[in-house]
This record gives sequence, structure tokens and C-alpha cells, in this order.
Amino acid sequence: MDSGATADSPSLPWRAMSNMTMWGVAGLCRAFLSALNSAEVHGGEAFTALLDSRQDPSQRSKGLITVSNHISVMDDPLVWGLLPMRFWNKRWSFGSHDICFQTRPLSLFFAMGQVLPTHRLAHSQFGGLGQPAVTQAIRLLSQGPFPVDHHRATPERQHFSLQNVCIDPFSDLSIAYTTNGEDAHLAPSAYSSNAFSWVHIFPEGKIHQAPRKTMRYFKWGIARLILEAKECPDVVPMWIQGFDDIMHESREFPRFLPRVGKKVSVTFGSKVDSEEVFGDMRSRWQKLKDRVAQADPQSRDLPVGVLSDELLNNKEAVELRKEVTMKIRNLVLDVRRSRGLPDEDPKEGLVETWLEEGPKREGHMKDDSWVRDI
Repeated sequence: MDSGATADSPSLPWRAMSNMTMWGVAGLCRAFLSALNSAEVHGGEAFTALLDSRQDPSQRSKGLITVSNHISVMDDPLVWGLLPMRFWNKRWSFGSHDICFQTRPLSLFFAMGQVLPTHRLAHSQFGGLGQPAVTQAIRLLSQGPFPVDHHRATPERQHFSLQNVCIDPFSDLSIAYTTNGEDAHLAPSAYSSNAFSWVHIFPEGKIHQAPRKTMRYFKWGIARLILEAKECPDVVPMWIQGFDDIMHESREFPRFLPRVGKKVSVTFGSKVDSEEVFGDMRSRWQKLKDRVAQADPQSRDLPVGVLSDELLNNKEAVELRKEVTMKIRNLVLDVRRSRGLPDEDPKEGLVETWLEEGPKREGHMKDDSWVRDI
């Protein structure tokens, strides 16, 4: 198999281990929520009908993004345990590289759980909008398969840390990419079975447990997913409540144990008419790309999910990402409002508001909220 080769799907052993991991974890979550807590799902019928319509990969015509607030370290996977079993192995998500992928066993577990290794800019020089995890997510939301390009990790690179190599041993190592030049991860977008996938994202980028159930500002990675996927993805906003009571950041010994007897709820909003909401923004993005390509023809041939420095940092591109991100945040706020919660102060959604926290990034904050940078 050459370096640009792709396949229909990962090997059977890899798929079996991945399914066992996802079904096992989701099954434990279902049992925990059903037996030891009280759980409600709102809007679940419409959402499961949407997932059912996407079961056959050959019938999917666009990707799916679910987006929600983030209130505990257990939000994912607990939320998905409330879905029917047939959907437990469908979603892709993001996980912190320095937490979820710090050892080989952890890397294998989270890779099997369909988690993309993501560097946090506050903790790693490899973080930011242009990192490979974002590239993979954009491609998962598009129609692949995609050859592994300049993010590819090849067998000739002998300096991989053995603790951070997570690839399919039954496949050619060429279907792998690196996030920092020293690790290797199976590239899910290299398989046609993953075309137009479902990706979940917590755009706050941090756990935020606020007494008034407000959200932090959303980071701009969500805008790249919307603007750069080949087809505009379907978007379903969500609102989750009560999971902060199960794993509150103020909890004491035994801190590692989730609390029981709590009431939780997950509310799925209606599927957004993506073309109506984001069509104009995607058109403006394409026009910006065309203008940049006129000045720099090489940028026209960049692979899906890869940006030139100009497209990454261009002032117009930055403003467009801000606009898309705020639109997404407002969609989540609509679902929040449907749960009877009062409107937020508009300042809650501004970066400038949270800069007032000062250098403290996590813990008990001055507004009485709890934050964890994860």
C-alpha cells in the first residue's frame, strides 16, 4: 500500500475492539444513570430519527455536528448512554492530548472510543486552530476518503514515543498522522466508511459549572468545522443539566467516584437548516479563499482541512469565524431557553468578559463558578 492509499474501513480486529470499547462504556453509563440517578431526555425522538436516517454511510449526503455546553468531566460519555444502543458507536469527539493520550494504554482506549487527540494552546505549542485534530474533524464531516498528506506519520520515523503510538497493527502504518512529530494516530478520515460522520464538540473548551447555568465564550474551532466541510453539515444544538452534580469540581474524597441520586437531563434542539443559517457565511468564506488564491496560487491546492497562514490569520477570516461561532452559541442558548432558564447577560459570550478572570485558568472563580481546563 503506498503512502496515499486509503481503505474502506479499519481492520476487523480494530473495529471489533472499538465497538467493544464504545458499547461497554456507554452501557456502563446507561446502567449508572438508570439505576442510581434520574435521567430525562427531551427532543430525543427527532434526534434518534435523524441518526437512523444516517445509518447507511452510502445514503449520507452531509456530516452531522452536535454542540453543547460543558459542565463536567463525565459529560462525554454519560450523555450518550441515554441514546439507544445502536448509536453508541457512532460519534467522534475531541480529547485533550496531554490527558487522554499521555500513555500508550490511554491512547489506545481513547482511540478506540473515537476521540481525536487535541492539543490545548494553553498547554502545548502544537495547539490552535490549525492543528491536525481539527483537520481530521473537517474531513470526517466531508466525503472521504482522504489520503494522509503532510500530517502523515511514516514507518521511517523512528523517533515516535512508544507511549504515544496508536495505530491499527493490522493495517499499513501509512494511514496515520502525527500531531506533534513524535506521536502517530490512525487517520479516521482515510476510510470511506467514515465519510459524512457525526462529530460532537464542546466549544467552551473548558468545564464550566456556574450557579446561574451560563456558558463561557465559544472557541473558534467550531467555525472551521462549519465553514470548511465540503458540504455544510447538519447541526443539532444541545443543552445538558445535572451532570455537574454527579462530578462537581468542588467534590472531596473520594473525588474519583461519581455521585449518585442526582437528576440529569439532556435536551436535543431541532436540526438547524444549515444552508439558511450558514449558507451566506460559507459563500463569503469561499470568496475569501478565491481572493487569497489569486495572490497565492499554491493555497488553491491545499488539501481539505489545511489552511495557509494567510487564511488562518487573515482579519476577514477571523471576523467570519467569530460570526459563525456566535451564531452557534446562540443556537445552544435557544435550547437553554427552552428549559425555562432566564436569558444570559450578553457579556457572557464575549472573550473580553472572561479575560477579566486574570491569569487564573481553573478552580473556584470570583463569580462563584468552577472551571476546569480540560
